[in-house]
Amino acid sequence: MINKNFNSIFVLLLTLGVTFTSCSDDDDDNNDGGDNYDSVTLYASNNSNGNISVYDFESEQNIETKTLITSSTAADGIFYDDDSESVYQVSRSNNSIEGFANIDDLVSGSVLNADFLGTNDMSSPREMAVNGNLFVVADNADVDGDDTTPDGRLFVYTYSGSSFSLRNVITTDFKLWGITFIGNDLYAVVDATSDLAVFNDFLANTTDATVSATKRITIEGIVRTHGITYDGSSDTLIMTDIGDATNVEDDGGFHIISGFTNKFNAVANGDVMAVSGNQVRVSGSSTLMGNPVDVAYDSDNDVIYIAEAGNGGGRVLGFSNFSAGGNIAPSFNSGLASASAVYLED
Repeated sequence: MINKNFNSIFVLLLTLGVTFTSCSDDDDDNNDGGDNYDSVTLYASNNSNGNISVYDFESEQNIETKTLITSSTAADGIFYDDDSESVYQVSRSNNSIEGFANIDDLVSGSVLNADFLGTNDMSSPREMAVNGNLFVVADNADVDGDDTTPDGRLFVYTYSGSSFSLRNVITTDFKLWGITFIGNDLYAVVDATSDLAVFNDFLANTTDATVSATKRITIEGIVRTHGITYDGSSDTLIMTDIGDATNVEDDGGFHIISGFTNKFNAVANGDVMAVSGNQVRVSGSSTLMGNPVDVAYDSDNDVIYIAEAGNGGGRVLGFSNFSAGGNIAPSFNSGLASASAVYLED
């Protein structure tokens, strides 16, 4: 999908500062770097210059990278649609969704002009979740002007195929960051806490309203959560932990919850999901995570990708040896200043 006229991988590693080491076999024979590796493409946004970074993993050892230039100066949530070869990201500098069509054959350094634009409605947009032609963006700006009362907003946009229109706005009684759909249910991390909330049949809310979560639980072991992703094929949910927001170098991590559906249903509203028996935690100085703000999971190749906003100024990290958890080094490490979001297309 991505233009192949790149320099050798050796030159690429030197010029882009990418380091990559062989991934270990965990439980998946696909993750051997050979013929069984499923090629994937990772898209990343950032709050440094608003450009889009594309990482094309042909194999564990063969990675091609390109940067697409946008007019935004800061961006967050990102999504790719394979049918139209279009990428969409949330512009924090313009407070809107911007879409760019037919990007697959563009070369690195190409300047993008927005093909699909949304209205400038938001104040502090973060993650984006997509369900059909509905794009939902979490905004973590204070709604009522009182920072002692946590709240946030979920902006719901209808995509017509050529533009975005604001359908409705849902106000929440907690601060927002990462969001993801599981079916028609919207799962949201509760910013500034270790909690996870769900809004069942979220899109049935079609008018502006204040809506309470259907259920909210605490994820034991997390200090402050930001990123979230769910893989339906393996029923795995992953949440990131930025730890102390003032420490951007080495106190971050992520939690893996396999068999998520039954485990979440077994915890009553307001209760705690224990680490023991339910979760695997990856954290520590070797992980290079201080402020992991978003996450994507390649379940075919057993690799977890992290948008790390703080450590070393920002990175995109990949972990393939996470099954036992602990203080492990990433198997993929590419510098990206103020990395803010990642999206995996396989």
